[in-house]
Amino acid sequence: MARMTGGAALVEMLCRHRVDTLFALPGVQNDALFVALYDAGEGLRVIHPRHEQAAAYMAFGYARASGKTGAYAVVPGPGVLNTTAALATAYATNAPVLCISGQIPSNLIGRGFGLLHEVPDQLAILRGLTKWAERIDHPSETGKRVNEAFRQMADGRPRPVALEMPLDIMALETEVTLPDPDPALPAPPPDEELIAQAAKLLSAAKQPLIYVGSGAMDAGAEVLGLAERLQAPVTTYTGGKGILSDRHYLAQNLLAGHQLWRNADVVLAVGTRFNQPQTRWGLDGDIKVIRIDLDPVEINRIARPAIGIVTDAKPALAALDKALAAHERPSRQRELDEVKTKTQARLEETLGPQCEYLAAIRAELPDDGIYVEDLTQVGYVGRLAFPVYKPRTYIHSGYQGTLGHCYATALGAKVARPDVPVVSISGDGGFMYNVQELATAALHGIDVVAIVFADGAYGNVRRMQKNDYGNKLIGVDLLNPNFPKMADSYGIAGVRATSPDELRRELRAALKRRGPSLIEVPVGEMPDPWPTLIMPRVRGR
Repeated sequence: MARMTGGAALVEMLCRHRVDTLFALPGVQNDALFVALYDAGEGLRVIHPRHEQAAAYMAFGYARASGKTGAYAVVPGPGVLNTTAALATAYATNAPVLCISGQIPSNLIGRGFGLLHEVPDQLAILRGLTKWAERIDHPSETGKRVNEAFRQMADGRPRPVALEMPLDIMALETEVTLPDPDPALPAPPPDEELIAQAAKLLSAAKQPLIYVGSGAMDAGAEVLGLAERLQAPVTTYTGGKGILSDRHYLAQNLLAGHQLWRNADVVLAVGTRFNQPQTRWGLDGDIKVIRIDLDPVEINRIARPAIGIVTDAKPALAALDKALAAHERPSRQRELDEVKTKTQARLEETLGPQCEYLAAIRAELPDDGIYVEDLTQVGYVGRLAFPVYKPRTYIHSGYQGTLGHCYATALGAKVARPDVPVVSISGDGGFMYNVQELATAALHGIDVVAIVFADGAYGNVRRMQKNDYGNKLIGVDLLNPNFPKMADSYGIAGVRATSPDELRRELRAALKRRGPSLIEVPVGEMPDPWPTLIMPRVRGR
């Protein structure tokens, strides 16, 4: 037992859970927390951005790049409300993010006095955006509340959690006993009978297909082993990119996966919402689906599979591979290499400008370099056309489609992985959502390369207004700053590239120099990616 404030107890528990970085902005309701952070010294690094939304996106990027907890702290009310889009994005992408919020004095919560930063039922707001949220009502509760937050984050499907602590509790000094972190709960073991049934289905399959999502992120070796045994192509959308290197002939992008879906007879879906195949491509009586997922609700959310196994991907795939040990098939490399070649040719024919820019980026970004995608014409096409070679190197906003997250997310990814290059891919519209974080990159020495494709518009919406609504253009044209000069004003190297070859040359230089960089790429209207990205039903009704 030791005497400490609530803020000091919170910092100590974060350190015990091996949180090494906190993205945070100070304010009166967090004063006692920041005193404790100061006293912790180098034990917990504090990175302060220029806006609360950036603090949360940086925690999100940190979590996605590392697989570890990304933590942020903000004041209540407008502070925490500014982070809600990032929380929703973390929820959509299964990211382990911890939100820490201050609160008004504990005896005045819910009484409607109109205190600074007071909002009605902040805890209810947080509970609606996270897997779990709770208030710390006394310093003595800090240990068990923090342990429960980390348990909730890690148990089953990872998702964000939140804690709030009133400002008087943060400052209250009392005797506190802090527990050690609780050990992580083991995932349920694979059901041996269901594994045997799944192995029987897969062994008899003539056209097996594997579909992976982020729940298989740490099971790359097992995915590869089983895929090679079955000679089953592996496809994914954004969540599973890099689990199997795109250099392998069995790794097929979503466009190829759509083609293979037509004739697939057994599909193994691992750690994925499996949304597009079920809701768009279609199901029928000739296809058998096996689901492996830690989330039992997800397995049956859209359609009931032939077999549903509630467990972690890694042991389940290892068990399946063992059950199929005697199973061998001839290589399908020639066939699947041809599928890859034809798919890439189709992409280059229909979406050539985007593909050329993506090829330039891929040519210079090392295999372990991290690519962070925003909602932009190049980014959309990258979901199909950008090869990814390692897990956790392709970061996106999932089904939230969170325009503007990209640059701040990339900064967090670089903090998590300072040893690898990180590039953010934005349009001019999205980049300006977090443009103020150029100051954060410069201040904290976060060497991200920001690539900004500038068409002077919210280009995707502008094209829809033009093509689908009789050219009734409204609210889509933009006035931009001179991006290179703006970067230069922060001491950041800023350049302009007007072609894929120039982008490649400037990116090569940016990756060699120390310090953050910005590359503006002026572009015109690009081919519409959506007829390619939205793939039609090919089975069933």
